[in-house]
This record gives sequence, C-alpha cells and structure tokens, in this order.
Amino acid sequence: MGTSGRLALGMAVLLATSIAAAPPAAAGGDWNDAKVGWQPYDAGIAAAKKDKKPVLLVFFTEWCPHCTNYSKVFHDDRVVERSKKFVMIRLDKDKNAELSKKYAPDGEYIPRTYFLSSDGALDAALTAPRDQYKYFYDEHDPAQLLAGMDAAIKKLK
Repeated sequence: MGTSGRLALGMAVLLATSIAAAPPAAAGGDWNDAKVGWQPYDAGIAAAKKDKKPVLLVFFTEWCPHCTNYSKVFHDDRVVERSKKFVMIRLDKDKNAELSKKYAPDGEYIPRTYFLSSDGALDAALTAPRDQYKYFYDEHDPAQLLAGMDAAIKKLK
C-alpha cells in the first residue's frame, strides 16, 4: 500500500472513530419525554375519554429536520405546564400510516399538530395561524403552539 493509500485508510479510521464516539442523535428529535406525558394512541384516547381531557396529537417522522426542530418547543416550561391539561399523543407518521391518513384534512405533511375533543374527534377549526399547512406550528417559537393550546382548552373543556 502506498503513502496515499495509508493516508486514506488512516483518515477513514479516524472518521469512523470520531463518528462512533459522537453521542447518538435523538431520532426525530428530543420531545422531552421526561416532562411531557406522551402516551400511545389507543391508551391516550381511552385516557381522554375517562378523564374528560382534550388531546394534543402530533405526527412526526424520525428523518424530518422540521420535526427535530419542533420537538424542542416541548422543552419550553410554559408548554410543559399546559401539556398537563391535555392527553399528549405523539405518533411516527411512517409507523402509523392509517392514523396519519385519518388525521389529514389538508395533507400528510409533518410535523402536524391537532387538537381533539375528549372523545377523539378532530376539531378542524383549531389551527396554526397560516393559510397553508394549517396544522404546522412554528418549529422554533412556542408562541403559536401555546396560543393553540389555550384556544383548545377554552373550546374543548
């Protein structure tokens, strides 16, 4: 093996070592599982009916950079506090295709956030303040989501 071959091999080993030593990325983002009580769909809908709480339903995917950004909104203390008034459900769109199709009044883009009544019915009027992609809330600033949560609490109680 020549000098350039050894150099290339050394660089490949160095790169592989640095990748292996890097902390793993949170697939689809870090949704603050420790403080937000995310539940599976069926259990969440059952809990909403039992406790008479509205549902906040988020569709995301593991490969979506917007979802990764949006996940950080759920670390805001105000969002965490308001989440206690909801049953919180987060679903990977790719792993829940039928449910994604069920909750797609304006398409299956991601991330999408819906507010459901305690019986699981989508309130299509509770949307982000935008003309297109109405269930896509600001992925960097929690203000839109907080306003949506407040509106849902008033309307769905």
